[in-house]
Amino acid sequence: MIRTLLTLAMPLIMGGVGLYALGRGVDVFSALTDGMRDGLKTLLRIFPSLLALLPAIAMVRASGLLDAVTGLLSPVLAVLGIPEQLAPLLLLRPLSGSGALAAATDLIGQYGADSLLGRTAAVMLGSTETTFYVLAVYFGAAGIQKGRRILPAALLADLVGFVMAAQTVRCFWG
Repeated sequence: MIRTLLTLAMPLIMGGVGLYALGRGVDVFSALTDGMRDGLKTLLRIFPSLLALLPAIAMVRASGLLDAVTGLLSPVLAVLGIPEQLAPLLLLRPLSGSGALAAATDLIGQYGADSLLGRTAAVMLGSTETTFYVLAVYFGAAGIQKGRRILPAALLADLVGFVMAAQTVRCFWG
């Protein structure tokens, strides 16, 4: 019964919205095509940012730069109370959600989902954002040209999220 309702949820919602729009005298097809047209315009505005960002992330991972920076950050991470094994996650998360998820998956596979590292990685993924991706997409979509003060604030918020995730997991499970 519940599975059937879940399967039908989206068609029922879409049908309900369509019927509501028809009842209010809205031309549903025109509204749909206008929305698609606006979506394609947004895609064209943000595509150059994505085209530059995604290969750059792949190059950072493939070049070994990520491993080198991880080694340099170990002392700083120790002071912040973050295990050094989480450094790749910290470096990738602001750049790429899929890269960060891959790093977290590797950690969880190696140390276990119920380990301190596995739990910390999971909380970090939920507590931080793919900052550069979000800024590229949303700034591109909104046409924002001058956002230089937003990047340091967003990266600081990520840092606070990483530190608090590590401290919170250590407090509850450490």
